[in-house]
Amino acid sequence: MKPTLLILAAGIGSRYGGLKQADSIGPSGEAIIEYSIYDAIRAGFGKVVIVIRKSIELDFKEKFGGKFDDLIKVEFAYQEFDSPIEGIDSFPERKKPWGTGHAMLVAKDKIKEPFLVINADDFYGYSAFQKMADFLTHRCSPKHMGMVGYWLKNTLSENGSVSRGVCSTNKNNHLTSVIERTKIIREDEDKKIYYFEGDKKTYLPDDTIVSMNFWGFHPSVFEETRKMFVKFVNDNYNNSTAEFYIPLVANTLIETGKADFTVMTTRDQWYGVTYQEDKQTVQNAFWALTTIGAYPSSLWGEVAEPM
Repeated sequence: MKPTLLILAAGIGSRYGGLKQADSIGPSGEAIIEYSIYDAIRAGFGKVVIVIRKSIELDFKEKFGGKFDDLIKVEFAYQEFDSPIEGIDSFPERKKPWGTGHAMLVAKDKIKEPFLVINADDFYGYSAFQKMADFLTHRCSPKHMGMVGYWLKNTLSENGSVSRGVCSTNKNNHLTSVIERTKIIREDEDKKIYYFEGDKKTYLPDDTIVSMNFWGFHPSVFEETRKMFVKFVNDNYNNSTAEFYIPLVANTLIETGKADFTVMTTRDQWYGVTYQEDKQTVQNAFWALTTIGAYPSSLWGEVAEPM
């Protein structure tokens, strides 16, 4: 059975100032999400499920409708503040979405096979899809899942701080923890990378492995995630900004011994549009990738065969 690609595209993009999931980046107006789908097709994925909000559905389908329907099956799931989850009778008032863990959970009924979950607005590079497709096809099980990690130095923005999941691993390249650091930046003064917590700053080496939300799961994870989310909502009923992140799911599975995670690494450069000022940098990168033949100038003219 071919694995599924789950794309989280319901984010609001407050720092970007617009619908960055559909913004034109590639030489022929492609959005970043299209490069992920292109790479998934040639890596051997069999289906794409995209999580969006109802409020962006028309704009989203106008941008992407029919582009790749003949190449891979595409389905949609919807994340709202009150998307029904078994075990939750009512949701509290919210100021922001429930987070990536909840976004993954709303796709539960559409995925019965091992799957990869990614962000819509991040470019990961083909090698990550290739490694994960092989893992999901041959090695994934209810007790053994995976992620692809990136060198921190390859994931920074020139235009402000970023949030990254800082990973720790053991000698078997199994994940031991992933901790979300919400303010990471390279300082101009000494050119070193630090994360900040209040007034305290902590140095991070350039080759620190970080999670960019490139997770490979067995479908059994949905039930475990549902249980965790029900508890999370109950525990944070009066906290309107609390978010349920995928790393919390992974850490809980590790700590309870219910699953381990193989960490596969890539030295590929990550590209993303956290800030509007990032757009030109990423556009230039896609022009360069096209120039060296990594991608065609128009993605959907012809999809390359799996490498």
